[in-house]
Amino acid sequence: MKKIILILLAAAAIIIVLALNNANEKKDKAIYVAVNGDDQNDGTKSKPFRTLKKAASEAKAGTTVFIRKGTYNEKLVVKHSGTKSKPIIFRAYKKDKVVLSGKNLKDVEGDTSLITINNKNYLTISGLTIQDLTTDLSDETVMGIYVTGSSSHITLENNHVHRIKTLAEDGNAHGIAIYGTGAMRDINISNNTVEDLKLGSSESLVLNGNIDGFKVENNLVRRNDNIGIDLIGYEGTSNDKKADFVRNGVVNSNKIYEISSFGNPAYGEEYSAGGIYVDGGKNITIAKNTVYKSDIGIEATSEHPKKYADHIKILNNILYNNFFTGISIGGYDKKRGGTKNSFIYQNIIYRNDTKGLDGGQLLLQYDIKNNVIEKNTLTAGPSRIFVANYFKTNKENKLKKNVFHKEKGKKGIWIWKEEEYTSFPEFKKASNSDDESSYKNAKKFDFELKKDSLAKKL
Repeated sequence: MKKIILILLAAAAIIIVLALNNANEKKDKAIYVAVNGDDQNDGTKSKPFRTLKKAASEAKAGTTVFIRKGTYNEKLVVKHSGTKSKPIIFRAYKKDKVVLSGKNLKDVEGDTSLITINNKNYLTISGLTIQDLTTDLSDETVMGIYVTGSSSHITLENNHVHRIKTLAEDGNAHGIAIYGTGAMRDINISNNTVEDLKLGSSESLVLNGNIDGFKVENNLVRRNDNIGIDLIGYEGTSNDKKADFVRNGVVNSNKIYEISSFGNPAYGEEYSAGGIYVDGGKNITIAKNTVYKSDIGIEATSEHPKKYADHIKILNNILYNNFFTGISIGGYDKKRGGTKNSFIYQNIIYRNDTKGLDGGQLLLQYDIKNNVIEKNTLTAGPSRIFVANYFKTNKENKLKKNVFHKEKGKKGIWIWKEEEYTSFPEFKKASNSDDESSYKNAKKFDFELKKDSLAKKL
């Protein structure tokens, strides 16, 4: 009987120890921050910390940092990495409005960001508003969120980044910047709003350098004075020159509008900003995005000679009322690279080239080869140009089953290898388009209704 009692007591002791350990683990997994907190507190819900700096220093693997409502006039610099089973999460508590403001930060040379993740892994930033970071210096780059080094398994979700600005004529700013100076993997950027930025020579949302595997999905990018979403290679960002390009990712279901470089001091009166731009990326799918009232809907090429945007799939996007063109591939002059092995499929390309810049609906530029353009629906804009191909460096590209809308009293124009055609059969022959490519009367096209409905939602 005594033996049984001793066994029961031992079992009870083990249960108590396990329960205490479990309680400690649960305690370790939550840290709270509040504007009325104190960094001398223990970081619990009833006794929160005051600063993000203190929370970041305490947030080890498996921790969720809950940030209570209010404005935090400080930077968040992530200090520790999570693990696959125990990520670190910084998030707004419930639906609190949490603002990180750079309003009181002074100009300094170099990179300045309100949130910085450098050589850290398994991290999530969720539900924060990042705003009001401005510089007058040309040698300072201001950023809302900056991820760099070899940071991997990073998620940025449901954040609002706005009013990040460079006021210098030759300055730089980013809303969200992911710079793979080391090897990065698994970057996920979803459901963020990135708006009202003054960017100088830089981009709203950019992935640059050695990044292998990413998703950019369901973001709203608008009212910015340079490129919306940019995927970059060959700029010397990565320490590994052979891997210095963004690859193996998806840009899906984003809504992008009012992206224009016109009036940006770095560009003057040029309409050159893409809603989505692949500059030297590889194996990237761009699907189900909507881009309108921007300079270029979607562009894929490389700005560096003998480099390419390679194996880019541009699928099922809606591109309308853009100022220069709907889709552009190839370099803008003979000093650039080009586009190869890519697939432009089943896009609606509707009344672009609204500024009469002769970019048409589909702009085919320098050094394009082995690309397939298939089952797209094109409706001409004011210039009446459907396809604009001003270079003869157009090799082994295939046009298949595309539909060009014929409109009463409005003659279509196709430009192929510098030759202009107003006869569709002649263009079809010159471009070697397949038999199923067609120029036909548009039936009651319901895109106007879709467009109006979409604009209201935005």
